[in-house]
Parts: sequence; structure tokens; C-alpha cells
Amino acid sequence: MDKDQYLTVSQLSHYIKAKFTRDPYLERVLLRGEVSNYRKRPNGHQYFSLKDDKALIAAVMFKNQFQKLKFNLEVGMNVYVVGHVGVYEGNGAYQIYIDDILPDGLGQFYQAFEQLKEKLAKEGLFDFDHKAIPSYPKRIAVVTSESGAVIRDIITTVKRRYPIVQLNLYPSQVQGAKAKDSLVANLKRIAQNDYYDLVIIGRGGGSIEDLWPFNEEIVVRQVAAMPIPVISSVGHETDTTLVDYVADVRAATPTAAAEIATPVLRDMLLKIKDWQRRIYQATNQEVLDYRKRLLKLQSAYFFKEPQRLYEIQNLRLGQTNQDLLFALQGQLTDKKDRLNKQVRGLDQASPKEMLWQAKKNQQSLHRDLHSSIQTSLTNQSHRLQALIKQLDALSPLKVLGKGYAFLANDQGPVHSVSQIDIGDRLKIHLADGKIYANVTASSKNKQKKE
Repeated sequence: MDKDQYLTVSQLSHYIKAKFTRDPYLERVLLRGEVSNYRKRPNGHQYFSLKDDKALIAAVMFKNQFQKLKFNLEVGMNVYVVGHVGVYEGNGAYQIYIDDILPDGLGQFYQAFEQLKEKLAKEGLFDFDHKAIPSYPKRIAVVTSESGAVIRDIITTVKRRYPIVQLNLYPSQVQGAKAKDSLVANLKRIAQNDYYDLVIIGRGGGSIEDLWPFNEEIVVRQVAAMPIPVISSVGHETDTTLVDYVADVRAATPTAAAEIATPVLRDMLLKIKDWQRRIYQATNQEVLDYRKRLLKLQSAYFFKEPQRLYEIQNLRLGQTNQDLLFALQGQLTDKKDRLNKQVRGLDQASPKEMLWQAKKNQQSLHRDLHSSIQTSLTNQSHRLQALIKQLDALSPLKVLGKGYAFLANDQGPVHSVSQIDIGDRLKIHLADGKIYANVTASSKNKQKKE
């Protein structure tokens, strides 16, 4: 077979892609399936799969189309998609290129509403202390369209109920892609201006798409951050937006919002007149009571005879003086007794008495000491005499007096004949002196000769 008849892989892939592109049934495909293998790629094209019980197809949604979605795509979500089927030549795989997605069973706006509501609820944005609506506001800011029926209804209601309040309109787009930025910008202007007591935000009824700017996250967060009370009045009574969850009060209609924001001036004037009447009656009654008391006091006897007013006081003063005198005398007597007691105590604690007693004790101690010394000296003298007698009995002189002698040579006392030799010089100690002699013979030498 001729080799020129063989196709390259890229030629075949290009041919198959052309077949897909020219097929009119694949130019616009409406497909229903379950989202699988989805992982959101921030700021980029999205790649995932659609599947049912028996088959699976790759899906691509480019960045521009994906940014238009009003809900978050999630794995496991059943969706309806609109797109076209094509072939990616790089791997020869066919896939569907999606232009739009709708959740199965729910509209995309409702799906987005529920997802954002759940997110903000988890953050605790809906759990807050609602600010109180002022009873008598001076200035109210209204954020709505300048050409809608909302502002007309509010103006009409306010003029009828409380015409002295100042209404300031902040014209805003309340529908369309630019509405959220317009609403946020005006709310920020109001928040930066410490001038208003209250804000009313709202628009007339419409579909969920028309009301969607009041479900945008930046609008909801700005309403929640307002430093002054906010009344929301979006749509009809059955319509609910996320702004209603963060507003301090939700009104069913613009007229209801104006009624919540303002009191009825006529009723207030009637109340003021009623208060004036009550104050007048109370003041008048109080004046009458004081007048009666004044007349009663004027007719009292002490005003007619003033000197009698002081009789009782003079009696009381005399009694008080007498009581005071008795009290002073009693205190003086007590103080004298205390003084005498202290004088006696001082006498007992006098230094003279203490010195006399100390001297007496010293003399007694001196006598005891002298007696002890004398006794001790006598005892010591007796002991000394006894020791002298003992020492005298043992004295060598005592022995020498009996005719004995004490021999010594140059080395010391001689106790034995073995200590001396012929020719040694000896000292003979007698009781009354010494004799010096030379040894001419001794028994030791005789023993040696023998």
C-alpha cells in the first residue's frame, strides 16, 4: 500500500474537530448532568466533568462566562448547561464548551441568594444588637432612585405625618450591574457625614433579578457597617433580600418605612397640649396648696404673739444649761478622782522609794558577801594548815633531821653505789648543811675485786 495514503495523528484530529464544528446538532447543546472533578481556579478558566449514571463528558467554561454566574458551582450539583461540543486536537478528546449554567430545580439567583445567606450567617453578620429608631428624628437620608415611586411615597407620608423633618435624597441606581456600586458609594457618603439620624434604603417591587443589587455582598456588608439606624424597604411585603437581614428594621413598603421613621406630628401636638394642661393643673393645685398653708401659718398664734415663740425655747435653754452644768461637774469630779489615783500611783513608783529599797538590798547583799568571804577564808586557812602538815611530814628536811643524809653528784641524786666510782666528788646534804667528799672506796669496787 502506498505510504502517502497514511494520515498523521494531527491530520486525523483536525479532521475530527472539523466534523464536530460543522455538525449543526453540536453547535448548541442543552445538557443536564452532575458536576464532577471540579476545583475552582481563581481568576481563570474552569475545567470539570459532567456525568450521569452511565457516561461522563469533559467540560470547559472560560473565564468571561464563569464570572457571570450568580451562584457558586459545587461538586455533586445537578445543573443545566448550554454550550457546544468540540474536540481538543492535543489529545483527541471531545468536550463541551459551556456558555451558561443553571442549577437543577432552583434558579441561579435563588441558589446564589441561599449560598451567600449561609456564608454571612456563619460569620454572624445577622446576629447583632439592633440600633433603636430615634423617636423624633431631625434629618433622614433616603437611598433610592430619584424617579421611582419609593421616594414619592416616602415624601407624601412624611409630609402628612411629620413635615418638620428634613429629608435628603441620595439618588442611586437600584437595578442593573452598576447598582451595587452606586448604593455602596451613597451609603459611605452618609456614614462619613455625622449629620443624619436615620437612613431609609429601598426600591419598588420586581423579580429577584431586579432586586438583586440588594443581595450583593458589598451592599449587605456596607448596610451592616452603618453607624446610624437603617430601615430597609425593598420590594413588596413578600420579597426578602439580604439587606433586610442586616438592617435595624425591615419595612414591608416605603410607606411603612416612612411611618416607622417618623411620629405623627398632629398626635404629638395633641400630647403636648395635654401635657401643658396637666402641668397647668398640677401647678395651679400646688399653688393653691401653698396658699392654704400660708394662710394657716399666718393665723398661727406665734405670728400674732411672737414672744410666745421663744418661751418654750427659753425653758429648753435653761434646762439645757442646768444639764450641762451637772455634766461638767460630774466630769470634773471624775477627773479629780483619776488625778488622785494617778498621784498615788506616782508616789508608789517614786525614784526615792526605789533608791531606798535598792540601797537596803545592797547593804544586805554586802553583809552576805562579807560573811561568805570570811567563811571562805576560814575554810581555806584550815585546808592550808592541813596541807602544810601533810607537806611537812613528807619533807626531806624532816627526814634529814633524824640523822639521815642525801647524796648527790654532778649528774644529780645518787640512789645506788652503781652510780659512783672511785674518785667521784659527792655532795652530802645534812639537815643543817652540806659536806663535800671524794670517794676512795665503795662496795661496788670490792664486789668487782671479789
